[in-house]
Amino acid sequence: MAHAAPRNRGMIEQGRTINVFDTRTHRMARIVLPVLAALVYGFWAAANRRYGGPITGWNLLFGFLTALVFAVVLITLLTVTPKLRRELHALAWASFAGIAAGFLLSQSNTSVLRSTALGVGVMAGTFLIMFYRYCTKEDAEGHRVE
Repeated sequence: MAHAAPRNRGMIEQGRTINVFDTRTHRMARIVLPVLAALVYGFWAAANRRYGGPITGWNLLFGFLTALVFAVVLITLLTVTPKLRRELHALAWASFAGIAAGFLLSQSNTSVLRSTALGVGVMAGTFLIMFYRYCTKEDAEGHRVE
């Protein structure tokens, strides 16, 4: 019969989790994952813009520039937002999500009103979710409570 390995009592009571990866891996992931997300976003924006037509050099340039801007903004948000109060923290992420979704829809052949409505809807939903998350996981000063 298998038995669980003995654990330190303090670890169970404090609710700490075990870190599987070292700090070097976490540092690399803070750059690699936003860059990968940016490449997917840039490809998606370029595909929306060409609207089923042929892939051109301008289309590739647009995709890479979109990916570059997305990556820079995402890495900046990952760096700056943990220092903000929870209301501004949630608002920053909601604005980013709303603008990103509205921009993607604006690259296809839709009206400006439709892409604006989608961006505002995504922003409102993201704000509610993130504000709830930060209110339940942080105190008023922004310190994590877990």
